[in-house]
This record gives sequence, C-alpha cells and structure tokens, in this order.
Amino acid sequence: MNSGLEFLKAVLLGIIQGITEWLPISSTGHMILFEHWFPMSFSEDFVNLFIVFIQIGSVLAVILLFFRKLYPWYPSNTPEKRRESLILWTKIAVGSIPAAVLAFLFDDLIDTYLYNPWVISAMLVVYGLLFIYVEKTQTEYHITKLKDLTYKDAILIGVFQTFALIPGTSRSGATIIGALWLGASRLVAAEFSFFLSIPILLGAGGLKLLKAGFGWSGLEWSILILGTLVAFVVSLAVIRFLMNFVKKNTFTVFAYYRIGLAALVILLMVFVK
Repeated sequence: MNSGLEFLKAVLLGIIQGITEWLPISSTGHMILFEHWFPMSFSEDFVNLFIVFIQIGSVLAVILLFFRKLYPWYPSNTPEKRRESLILWTKIAVGSIPAAVLAFLFDDLIDTYLYNPWVISAMLVVYGLLFIYVEKTQTEYHITKLKDLTYKDAILIGVFQTFALIPGTSRSGATIIGALWLGASRLVAAEFSFFLSIPILLGAGGLKLLKAGFGWSGLEWSILILGTLVAFVVSLAVIRFLMNFVKKNTFTVFAYYRIGLAALVILLMVFVK
C-alpha cells in the first residue's frame, strides 16, 4: 500500500465532501463515485465509515459559522434572540426525527443495495429535474425569515430529508427543494438546511463509528482525521459562498450540473471498465 497516495485520496475526498455537502449536488454520491474509480486501499468497512464520518467535519463548520444564532446563551444575545434560538432548536429536533428513524432502521440495507453508480445517476437526474420544476413554478415566497418557519414546515422539510438516505439525492438538495416548495425563500431554505444537518450528520457519523468499532490502525485513524479536517476547512468557504450566491441566483445551475454529471457517470459505466 502506498500510504502517501492514500493520504492524497483522503484530502481529495475531504475537498469533495466540503464542497458537495452544502451545494445541492450530493456529497455521498460524489464520494462513492470517486471511490468507485479511485478506490482507497482499505477494507470496505473502513471506506464506508470514512465516507460517512468525515461529514462531521462539514457540520462542525456550520456550528462555528452560525454559533451566535445557534447558541441561545451567546453573551450578546437579547432575551428575544435567546428565545428564537431555543425555538429554532426545537424545530431542528422535530425536523430531524423522520430521517433519524429511517436511517436507524435501514442503514445496513441502504449500504448493501443502494450505494452504487446506477442509483446515484438516477437520483442525480430526478432531483435535478425537481429543482428546475420548483424554481420555475414557485415564484412567491411567504417565508422570508427563519423564524417564520412553523413546526409543520419543519417536520415536512424533515420528511424531504429522508429521501437523501438514497445516495445521489443530496441531503441539502432534498431539504432545500422541500423548503422552496413550502414557500421559503432561497436564503431561508439554505440556512435551515444547514441547521437540519447538525443532528442527522453528527448522529450518522457517530452511529457509523459505533457500529464499525474503534479497532482501526494508526494509518486508518490518521486518514479518517485528515479527511474530516479537510472537509471542515473547505465547508467554511463553501457555506459562505452559497449564502451569498442564493441572494441573487436560483438553484437551477446546480440542477443542470446534476443532470450533466449523471450523463457522464452513465457513459463511464458503459464504456470504461
């Protein structure tokens, strides 16, 4: 095994995770595709752990960037801001229930039957088309502030998040589509999608590690930590970019990217052995 090459793959996968977790183009899908053609020289169990666990790096970036909004007792928060933060956390908790339940029940089945390029390609196209449809048909947004989201909205967006258990869907893509469909502005949709990632990604990474165990080699732990750190750093930049991007642009460009990527994957699967 060339350990230097494995560290390079970990860095590249961390970059892919940091970019694609927040852009609605499927982080897990991209990493599975990368791993399909440039496999890491580790056991399948470790690779499956790596792909899920480094998402924790991305979610830590959300916590850092939005710490003031997420932490009710931030020193400069007024009583009203503290109340809004506590309500936000209850909405995050409510919205996380559907995906948490399904992930706990079907995690192993998903790993076995859905982690392949054909499923990813199909989901890339389906949700690309959904983005185009929603952007063309949803022209009025009555939810213009995060606090305007109701508990019903939160649970419905959480239901959309369950579809992201299928690789290639994109967790951010599914939740953003759900929020837009319910009448949320693009900025609110993106922000709530970030926050909804916190429990589901921390939970998924923690659950994966508990199931996989801690008996990894020093090299494997180093690879895991490196990928997580890279995902964290890249996520900081990408989140800032997306928050500025959606103020003036639609998500349609990501829809076309998804469809183009799916076409490329299918061509590679057919013609490249």
